[in-house]
Amino acid sequence: MGLSKNQEKEYAKILFINQKLSQKEIAERCGVSEKTISKWIKDGKWEDMKRSMIIVKEEQLSDLYDKLATLNNYIKEFNGNMVSNKDVDTISKLTASIQKLEVETSIGEIIDVAKKIIDFIRQSDLEFAKKLTIYFDLFIQEKM
Repeated sequence: MGLSKNQEKEYAKILFINQKLSQKEIAERCGVSEKTISKWIKDGKWEDMKRSMIIVKEEQLSDLYDKLATLNNYIKEFNGNMVSNKDVDTISKLTASIQKLEVETSIGEIIDVAKKIIDFIRQSDLEFAKKLTIYFDLFIQEKM
């Protein structure tokens, strides 16, 4: 089962941003030409995105927990523990975001783990690492 153009592009973007792969390697893994990858990188401003990936998951979680604590302190201090509908909605959204970050595994994280496993195996068995790369690519495509 092949990927749609949008899925190919999204997969290429994830590989470009999260991995240190050449455009040729990305093109081969996505089944498109190097020229297409180059165009997607330029048009989508992927270089800028790659540079802006400074905030890691732990920092995002910490920020969300800080916002939740601030909101709870505000409610205690200024509202006498009375919670408005707006506060309930905000608390619900913050806790849902926290849960999502803590529980779900992103495609980027799957790719990162796959790369580490393949790099580890490559040291002792290059041929098996190549075969495993094919299976990881299929797995990631299925998840997309």
